[in-house]
Order: sequence, then C-alpha cells, then structure tokens
Amino acid sequence: MRTAQDDGFTGAGGPGKARGGRGPGRTGTEAARSGRRDRLPAGVYLLAFSLFAMGTAEFLLAGVLPAVAADLDVTLSSAGFLITAFALGVVLGGPPFAVLSLRWPRRTALLATQGVFAAGIGVGLLGGYELLLLTRVVSGVAYAGFFAVASVTAIGLVTPDRNARASGVVVSGLSVAMVAGGPAGTLLSHFIAWRGGFWVVVALTLAGMAGCFAGIPAAPRPGPGAAGVRPGVARELATIRNPHLWGIYAITILTTAAYMITFNYLAAMLTGITALPEVWIPAVLALFGAGAFTGLSIGGRISDRRPHRALLTGAAAIAVLSLAMTGAVRHAWAVTPVVFALGVAAFVLNPAVYARVFAIAADAPTLAGATTVSAFQLGISGTPVLAAAVLNRGADLTAVCLIGAALAACAVPLILADRARAGRVRDRAG
Repeated sequence: MRTAQDDGFTGAGGPGKARGGRGPGRTGTEAARSGRRDRLPAGVYLLAFSLFAMGTAEFLLAGVLPAVAADLDVTLSSAGFLITAFALGVVLGGPPFAVLSLRWPRRTALLATQGVFAAGIGVGLLGGYELLLLTRVVSGVAYAGFFAVASVTAIGLVTPDRNARASGVVVSGLSVAMVAGGPAGTLLSHFIAWRGGFWVVVALTLAGMAGCFAGIPAAPRPGPGAAGVRPGVARELATIRNPHLWGIYAITILTTAAYMITFNYLAAMLTGITALPEVWIPAVLALFGAGAFTGLSIGGRISDRRPHRALLTGAAAIAVLSLAMTGAVRHAWAVTPVVFALGVAAFVLNPAVYARVFAIAADAPTLAGATTVSAFQLGISGTPVLAAAVLNRGADLTAVCLIGAALAACAVPLILADRARAGRVRDRAG
C-alpha cells in the first residue's frame, strides 16, 4: 500500500504548501490557530514521561551493580546477568506481547504494561537474586510492550504529517532516562541504598499510569493507513514478513550499535585517555544528552517529509564523528564538541526510523513497532560483544570508535537501497 511517507511527503497541502509563518492575506487569528494546530497533544508528552520513568530502570542498574552484587552476595558477573535478563525480556518478549494485545484498547494496553512493569520491579526488590532475575525478564517484556504501544498511540493522536515528530518526542523520554534518570537514580541510591532508587522508579511509573489514564483517550483513532481497519494477528504477521521492513530493522541495529559502542566506553576513555578529572565526566556525558535532544528535535521535524535525508545525514555523521573521536579524545577541549555532535547525529536518526517503519507497516503498525524496539535493544546489547572482541586482544580503547564508524558506514548502502525502493513506489504512483 502506498503511503505519504513512501512518496517522501505528507499533509493535505502536498510538498509545496508552506507550513507555519503567515502567508499573503493570512490573518493573525489564522496564524495563531495554525500555531496551536502545530503543537503536539499533551498525551504525546505523557507517553514520553512514562517511557522516561520505565527506561530509568534499564540504565539505573549499571550504576549500582557493585552494591547489588554485595547486597545479594553474588559475584559481579552474576549481577551483570540482571542487565542481560532485562534485555532478553525486551528483545524476545515485546513482539509476542504486541500480538497478544492487538484486540485491547490502546489505553488499556498502556496501563497494563505499566502496571506489570511496576509490579515486576517492586516484587523483585522484596526477594533474593533468583526472584530479581525472573522479575527483570518480566519487566523487560512489559517495557517493550509499552514502548511499542506508546509509539503507535502517539501517531494515532496526531495528523499523518507529524508522525515522526510525535515518535521523536516519545523516544526523547528514553534519552532523558539514559543521560539523566540513570545517573540521578544512581546518585540517589548512594543515599538511600540501591533498592531506594528502584522504588522511586516504581513511584514514577505509577505517576505515569495516572497521567496516561487522565490524558490518553480511551479509544484513540486508528493510526495512519488503518482507516478503521480492525487490527488482526494475520494482518500483523503478513506485514512483518515484508523484507523492506527488515531492511529498516537492520539499519536500526547497525546505527544504534554504532553510536552506543562509543557512548558505553566514553567514561572510560575520558578517564584513561583524556585524563579528565572525575568530577567533570558527568558534565561531558550530559553533553551527549543535550545533543540527543537537539537531534530529536531536528529529526522529528524533517523525517515526516524527508526520512532518508535524516537517515543518511545521521549515519554519515556518526561515521565521521566516530573517526574524529579517536583523535579528539586525547584533548579535553576537542572531545566536548565531538560528544555533543555525536548525540545530535545519533538521535536525528530515531524519528526517521519510525517514519519508515510506520510507512511500510501502515496497516499493521503494532507488531512492527514492537520489533523496532527489539531492534534498538539488539543494537545496544550487542556492543559489549563487539568491544570485547578487540579489547581482549589488547587494542586501545579508541578501537571501539573505529567499530562504531564501520557499523555506521555499513548502514549507508541499506539506507540508499530503501530510498531507491521508495522512489520506485513514488514513480509507479505518479
């Protein structure tokens, strides 16, 4: 099925219609109304907050891992399996949950996943290592289910020409969790013990539930392309077999791993190579988060009309900046702007990924959205394996940046192939 995103433009006015601003003969009242229409609904921001609350649990554990190992009387490597358990829940559990919840009203699915997530975190804190390991898997499944349903719900709350922008705002909740929620929770855990930080996550998740209950319509209109079509398992499974969709998933895995492999080892490089005082390292990491917000804002505004431009720009910039990082990391004055720019390049991609996924899977977006979340998680969780492959052979820490550059470069031909396919669809339609 041909969609507006496949053609490279959206909106009733076509590619040449001006947006925003005041045209000839346009009154101030009309301009004000247009500005209000350009704002995203409050529900989109409530979904972003909820994702921030839940995503904080993913990044908090890494900061308190030694305390968890000591308290539960297990080795550090055993405690590390708690991170793996959450990732497995996200990767393996999200798509099946998306299928099971197809018949549910979206608000019901959102509240159910948040409730299961909060219960999983809370119950895990009441027992020992084995119970915590099990509940981390359950929480990962619920997290992936919420992420997928939230993305579909967000695009159902806006007009098609703002799909990527709405998806970008929702994903921004995860970026806040990564650069602010996790570190803040880690700091808090030092004062109230590691369990205290996770109880705060439970409280924030419950607050998100209340917000979604109050701010999300009970039955939001179907997403783009659905046009009243009743969701069904057969339709979703048929859509997910589309090879072009898996090309987008490959792009997602490659580009996510490309920037995360550098980010995951950035603190170690700043300490061991830059010789930056420890007190300044959180500030440099926060620059990545500031760049991420900038990238999401840029990507959200251009991806609805030009998703491939955002994908190509982001992937190429990640490759170039990863290479630049190998030299810039040796100087504090040079590494800080590169970190910020890498955050911009990394997150300008995310809205474009969702724009393409929901364009290809317009009639059955729920399972496709859940699989996109799994692809992001695969990209994140695969970076330690790639890094270990070179670092265990005695390579310098900056070798991870070279891996990131190579991964981003590998994504470029896939993006070009998807752009060519979308062009053929547009030509046939024209």
